[in-house]
Amino acid sequence: MKNHQKLLLGVLPATLASILPAASQPEKDQAGANRPNILWISTEDFSPHLGCYGDELARTPNIDRLAAEGIRYTHVFTTAAISAPCRAGIITGMYQTSIGCMHMRTTSYRRSVENPVEFTAVPPHYVKAFTEYLRAGGYYCTNNSKTDYQFAKDPVPESIWDECGNQAHYKNRPEKDQPFFAVFNYTGTHESQNWDISRVKTNPDKVKVPPYYPDTDIVRRNLARMYDNTARLDSVVGRLLDELEKEGLADNTVVFFWGDHGDGLPRAKRWLYDSGLNIPLIIRFPGKRDAGSVNDDLISAIDLGPTVLSLSGIPVPVHMQGLPFLGPQAGAPREYVFAARDRVDESYDMMRSVRNKKYLYIQNYYPNEPFAIWVPYLNRMPIMQEVMRLNAEGKLTVHQKKWMADSRPPEELYDVEADPFQLNNLAENPEYRGVLDEMRLQQKRWREETNDMGLLNESEMIEQMWPGGKQPVTDKPYFVVNAEEDRGLKNYREGGTYTLPMSLSFYCPTQGSSIVYTTEEGDSPRWKLYAGSLRLTEGTHTIRVKAVRYGYRSSEELTGKFTILPRRNP
Repeated sequence: MKNHQKLLLGVLPATLASILPAASQPEKDQAGANRPNILWISTEDFSPHLGCYGDELARTPNIDRLAAEGIRYTHVFTTAAISAPCRAGIITGMYQTSIGCMHMRTTSYRRSVENPVEFTAVPPHYVKAFTEYLRAGGYYCTNNSKTDYQFAKDPVPESIWDECGNQAHYKNRPEKDQPFFAVFNYTGTHESQNWDISRVKTNPDKVKVPPYYPDTDIVRRNLARMYDNTARLDSVVGRLLDELEKEGLADNTVVFFWGDHGDGLPRAKRWLYDSGLNIPLIIRFPGKRDAGSVNDDLISAIDLGPTVLSLSGIPVPVHMQGLPFLGPQAGAPREYVFAARDRVDESYDMMRSVRNKKYLYIQNYYPNEPFAIWVPYLNRMPIMQEVMRLNAEGKLTVHQKKWMADSRPPEELYDVEADPFQLNNLAENPEYRGVLDEMRLQQKRWREETNDMGLLNESEMIEQMWPGGKQPVTDKPYFVVNAEEDRGLKNYREGGTYTLPMSLSFYCPTQGSSIVYTTEEGDSPRWKLYAGSLRLTEGTHTIRVKAVRYGYRSSEELTGKFTILPRRNP
């Protein structure tokens, strides 16, 4: 048996007790066999271009089969149309605008060319990745391998995942009956994979060109490349599902398939229309419950984490803004979903949107800025280059010209049922004044209730998070010993010799910190999340501990050697 397994005779509530007390922890009968495993298959820059969503050109037999065996959701929207801000929201269950993670990309912020600042956002102290609650509740959590959370550069805080990297896998968990939460993220649908259109397999002549694009060979080939990438995604999904079957885990695993935001194409990624925010979501339950059904409830991407907690029997923390839509903690469906766009690479911006099932409202806080912001990364896309060329030649149609305009309307309102491509702005139409007022009110109320940080100057935000331009550092933790020799629960930063019974706790003074520990040696140990006092067994134990807080630099490592002697005779 490994040292860290021999170490524990029991775990008592401690560090996470305030958020996950012992009484509320899921039952661990039969080593957690009564709790479902959960598999997330996520992909990047991906709208619902799938056969099961009615796209006849998509070659997606595996994903279509998953939908036939599960539930297909039609009204799921992310909170940002670009990866890092929306992923910060997904992993925390919080709007990126509430936790200072809305600018893309936070870590590449430059105060000036002469004075670059590699900055990571510092969320409020109470914000945790939802996987920390899963780990504290007994789940083995793996991520293979995208992170991009805005509040940390690689490696991410060790408290978030048991494993994070291209070798991370649920098959690596130490006990095979331990429930797992495993993420596999496919990057082959990313925007950058659409740049090369020299060879495509999908027939460009069969592609349906949205009316906001010019219908040219370059545009058709670019869209065909997107379908080629989708076919490769489907094969990856098939392999992951087959592997789950081969491991004998399909009958106790809930499978999620989803995309982080809309297509990696102009007027989709980075824009707050349905093309940028609407994502696929398919969920298959053990026993194929509700197989082949369709759900049209409004769902936000920040609801995914709280829903996993609900399905796992773990209480959803009250600070989370995401709402579980499945499991015992599921609430009423949303009436509205919200999204935001802020700085995108070099270009500052601020847009906010609110959508219900009938209307989409967008407020542009920089109406004098060009509609198509200047982003060199985006400009590498063949479609974007083709649109800029035709715009310069005066050959765009009215609808195509709109998103190349030199300014924007302060407000946009669309009837998404009658106008699925959001081409006809109704904001100035007096017949829709009541709708406009209601959607405007909902957007204002959302910003106020969620403490939207978008109006805060970014340099001021950075000064608040990194005073003086210096990254804060997590305090070095302490050992707290409870033994016959130290009945006073003294703090230590060293080991010692003690007699049974003896328990060991860890403490860090930094507000909002999490603590990880290991008994392994070497530069790449497997860190375990500290979730309660450790009862040490007889023998000698070397324990390494460090503390992390999101956006802070990790603490110095603390190492102690504890020798535990047999219980004294009375």
